[in-house]
Amino acid sequence: MSRTSPRAWRDALVAVLAGFVVMAAVAAAGLACAGAGDLPGGAFPRVVAAVVVMAAGGAVEVTGGAGFLAEADASLSVVPLSVSLAGALTAGSLFLRPLHNRAVAGPGELLLRAGRLTLLWLLALLGTALLARQDFGLSTGDSPLGEIGELLDSAPTAGFRADLPATLFFGLLWILGLLLISLLVSRRAPLPAGLVRFHAAVRPAAFATALLLLAYVLLGLGAGLVVALTQGHGGRTLAVLLLGLPNLAWPALTLGFGGAWQGRAEGPFGLPVPRLLDEVLRGQERSTVDVAALAERDPRAWWLVPVAAVLLLGTGVLAAVRSPAHVRPRQHALHLAVALALGTLTVCLLARVQAQFGLSLLGIGTADGLGGSVELLPLLGRTVGLALLWGALAGFLGALLARRPHRRGPVDDAPARP
Repeated sequence: MSRTSPRAWRDALVAVLAGFVVMAAVAAAGLACAGAGDLPGGAFPRVVAAVVVMAAGGAVEVTGGAGFLAEADASLSVVPLSVSLAGALTAGSLFLRPLHNRAVAGPGELLLRAGRLTLLWLLALLGTALLARQDFGLSTGDSPLGEIGELLDSAPTAGFRADLPATLFFGLLWILGLLLISLLVSRRAPLPAGLVRFHAAVRPAAFATALLLLAYVLLGLGAGLVVALTQGHGGRTLAVLLLGLPNLAWPALTLGFGGAWQGRAEGPFGLPVPRLLDEVLRGQERSTVDVAALAERDPRAWWLVPVAAVLLLGTGVLAAVRSPAHVRPRQHALHLAVALALGTLTVCLLARVQAQFGLSLLGIGTADGLGGSVELLPLLGRTVGLALLWGALAGFLGALLARRPHRRGPVDDAPARP
């Protein structure tokens, strides 16, 4: 079959459309649970588009002001990872589906398949980004800005719009990263003949690490549903699950093996995070978030440590079971250490949060009730370094535990025929 056949383009188009439809559906459900369905001016589809843009790696700028009376100082850097994960699983699986049950594939064919999907993905992202723009009026209550604005008919506004160049650039990185990860974690997708020898070193550890991250999402989903059913605020909890579950679940993994984050929250806005984390972040100065800091307020936070230890050990066993029999324990340790460190680095870059909004009156102060900031950033050296150590330990112990049931590997001598 020709590499430029209509069927190949159809496969790429189906993967792109399915990915965007799933992301839009998850984003719409999450925003509806958060109450965004009541936004004025038919803004809901545009807000959904903005969330999809951010989920696909794009950039959305926050805007605002009140004519010459005030100006906005706003920034937003957050990825709704529930939406990202849904789109990634859909598009990645559909990208790999035509490649299953083949031992090898030429590099030209893989590049063409990736190129077609990437081109269509960027076109869909561009269309979504053009839709992602809206302005809203702000209620200032009894603040001086509100009184002056009423006199001069210059009410403050806030809005958002996609930054097209940044969206296309980071969206390109996002989709290329997704396609690469899909090839790394898939056991059945073919590789170019020259790369097959790296299969044993890369794919088992990459798959096990990806499954570890998905396991944390499932654990977080279970915990979130219990909270929604038993502690009230069901709509808000479901909104967090549908928009940002991995934003909480994956940092929990890093905290469990000793990693740390640093951040601060101020302003009147409530944070869509567990109450315990909100309390730690609302200190007078920037706070370090680790298990010890959380356990000072709630000793149950220590449970993050044994949960991480058990799941990491299971990750090591899984990587060893999926590897050929000739791979030694020290090689398992190295492979999983690198995979977990790279996975943790990716989590740290994706789950970081920086958001700020302030509306200053004539450039001399912030209007009361209209300013706030949230920041949660990883301590990269500590977190990635500990991931490297934990990965090595889990890989080595997992290989030892997997030796007895492990029977996979090449057969040296075939039985002689009678």
